[in-house]
Amino acid sequence: MMTISQIIQAISSGQKTAEQITREALAVIAEKNPTLNAFLEVFEQEAISQAKAVDAKKARGEKLGKLAGVPVAIKDNILYRGHKATCASKMLANYVAPYTSTVVEKLIAADAVIIGRTNMDEFAMGSTNQTSAWGLVKNPVDIERVPGGSSGGSAAAVAAGMVPLALGTDTGGSVRQPASFCGIVGVKPGYGRISRYGVIAFASSADQVGVLAANVEDAAIGLEVLSGQDEHDSTSLDAPVPAYTQQFTKDLTGVKIGLPKGFLDGLYEDIKARIVLAAEHVKKLGAEVIEVDVPYAKYSAACYYIITSAEASSNLGRFDGIRYGYSAQNAPDLKSYYEESRAQFGIEVKKRLMIGTYALTSERYEQCFLKAMKVRELIRQDFKKVFEKVDVLLTPTSPKTAFRIGQHSDNPLALYLADLYTCPGNIGGLAGISVPFGLDKKGLPVGVQFYGPILQEEKILNAAHALEQSL
Repeated sequence: MMTISQIIQAISSGQKTAEQITREALAVIAEKNPTLNAFLEVFEQEAISQAKAVDAKKARGEKLGKLAGVPVAIKDNILYRGHKATCASKMLANYVAPYTSTVVEKLIAADAVIIGRTNMDEFAMGSTNQTSAWGLVKNPVDIERVPGGSSGGSAAAVAAGMVPLALGTDTGGSVRQPASFCGIVGVKPGYGRISRYGVIAFASSADQVGVLAANVEDAAIGLEVLSGQDEHDSTSLDAPVPAYTQQFTKDLTGVKIGLPKGFLDGLYEDIKARIVLAAEHVKKLGAEVIEVDVPYAKYSAACYYIITSAEASSNLGRFDGIRYGYSAQNAPDLKSYYEESRAQFGIEVKKRLMIGTYALTSERYEQCFLKAMKVRELIRQDFKKVFEKVDVLLTPTSPKTAFRIGQHSDNPLALYLADLYTCPGNIGGLAGISVPFGLDKKGLPVGVQFYGPILQEEKILNAAHALEQSL
């Protein structure tokens, strides 16, 4: 699959039509998806119609959008009117979106071709894409391994060359971690940069739409299209959106990059070696690397699982079979009705709902939820202080590379710790990007991560682009 820039150039020069590019993408999907299970549904005829509309627009001499003719995949929790949005759950098996999310509207306005919806962990809860009710997704790098999650379908689709750009959602690392596992780029903007209107909620204070692409430039183009305030989302921020690709510099002269203390302790040796090497690379590019202290960040994972589970308990309460979700029509009484309706949730979703409900009970609210919220504020203050000293932070994306399918199925703690380095970004509301930086000894991709302040995504994009180009 060509890059976004190559597609735009090919269409504008007449080398290829949008319809040709779309049909090529559909052919790759037809070939690879039966093995990978990245797509749950392909909008074949609609995609071809959209591509033909782009070609007709060009023929009329009209100005084309920034993503004209670019095939884009959307995660199964992002609404697109007239299409299913199941969150990879039996609970929403037959749900059809009654309206279109803001991010998809922006893609359409940019003349992108919406080619299909991708598989995911159920209700975005998971880090392996093994909790989907419609079957697991396999990593294109090694089909015996997981692609990461929860946006594993979107990551696999890009890594396999099915599409150059895919949308995911990131609540605790669900864009960046699968990007690392699959050897591609994943960006989570700062909280409020992209509208969440029309995205089925998991944990509202942490959810954020992100982009997955083969390289940093493509990710920057996608992020630029999606960003901006939205009247439908009160949490979206009123701030100008830079032309991100025009912010790239040849080197990192004058840039201060922080390396947080303790982040490399106990790290998988191959990954630790790559982070150390990445630090050396950015130094050669002119950056100053400074060791910084983020003392409360080590509590991010614990805070994340309490806060997000509590918010999920509230958000998913609507799926009771009466207002939304599967309805057990033949249940003999109300208790049975609720039990049979909610039995459609998978085991991982049930676990988190139980944790969240427990944390919100009157007996545990102050001990669990309120304390987690207080620590969250301490973490945010830590990051605020650090970004007064440095421009960006350099960290691992994940403590491990992609593990084998089913490897940690009997150890949920090991799965939860896969978010160890990504959930601080969601707890702190930061902008984050994972960029590929070589392989481990098994030949599996290693991602390194840059964090930056909210509304300053250009800083992390530039650092990642410079590191990428140095290779």
